[in-house]
Amino acid sequence: MPAQARGVLLTVVMLLTGCTGSQSTLDPAGKGAEQIADLFWWMLGGATVIWIVMIGLTIYCLLLNPVAHHRRKSALFIIGGGVIAPTLILTTLLIFSLSLLPPLLARPPKGSLQVEVEGRQWWWRVRYPDEKEGVLELANEIYLPRGEPVEFLLSSSDVVHSFWIPALGGKVDMIPGRTTRLTLHPNRVGTYRGICAEYCGESHSFMNFSVVVVDRDEYEQWLAGQRASRELPQVAAARAGEAVFLQSGCGACHSVRGTDADGTIGPDLTHVGSRQTLGAGLLTADRAHYRNWITETSRLKPGVKMPEFRALTEEQLANLVTYLDNLK
Repeated sequence: MPAQARGVLLTVVMLLTGCTGSQSTLDPAGKGAEQIADLFWWMLGGATVIWIVMIGLTIYCLLLNPVAHHRRKSALFIIGGGVIAPTLILTTLLIFSLSLLPPLLARPPKGSLQVEVEGRQWWWRVRYPDEKEGVLELANEIYLPRGEPVEFLLSSSDVVHSFWIPALGGKVDMIPGRTTRLTLHPNRVGTYRGICAEYCGESHSFMNFSVVVVDRDEYEQWLAGQRASRELPQVAAARAGEAVFLQSGCGACHSVRGTDADGTIGPDLTHVGSRQTLGAGLLTADRAHYRNWITETSRLKPGVKMPEFRALTEEQLANLVTYLDNLK
């Protein structure tokens, strides 16, 4: 296959691959994302029409016999195709895009689920407020019920971040000192990737989170499990690991409900063992990556405030990993 043909084929494959996935705006799983995807395809269609018209005019001018043509008709043709047609197409697209704003910015019905998300360098504090049960705090992972509107209350504790779940809807900036709002309506079960879309420091690209959309029954079961305090460690290694966790000062920054650890600087770790990732989407949550995160934090995530615990013995480290992995 000639090199040019291979290049064209590779480009087509890359374009088609980019239309799907957990972070694709062109594979919508929410009502807002569907409207944004529709707008993209209409804009692409409009741009294609304008491109065809302009290329056609260019070819016409290049092939035109300067003696035989009628100057007035040519002027009208160029004005119509080069000015009037693009203006009409762009105006139509502008009106269509503006018509999408009211539903995208509308507040959800009273009583809808609210989720508070605070952007921090470089992770996400997630809270589920409830008048009866109180506030449930998690980190870097959001569960949502399918088919229901959700209002996000967004804030930042340090710099400007931007909250974006491409597969579910648009993005909104998180500005220190202000609370911004975003309503999303997920309509397809699955796991999607959320990101920070505003440069916020040296580990900006490592500031991601998981969004899991499930049916209402499964959501209620998950919520009840997350509200519970940590289960007592059942194996000796996990009990020893909890002692290492508390004695090494981890509780000064992290909290584990049901223990003396009540820190608020870092993420709540009560059920960290049930999460999909570590370090705000940086690593898969497994024993090997727990170990790497504890001992090589700064190398994995430059600028992170968590210190590296390299002074732990191999036994202490193994027990601590077991403890964290068992916090389901």
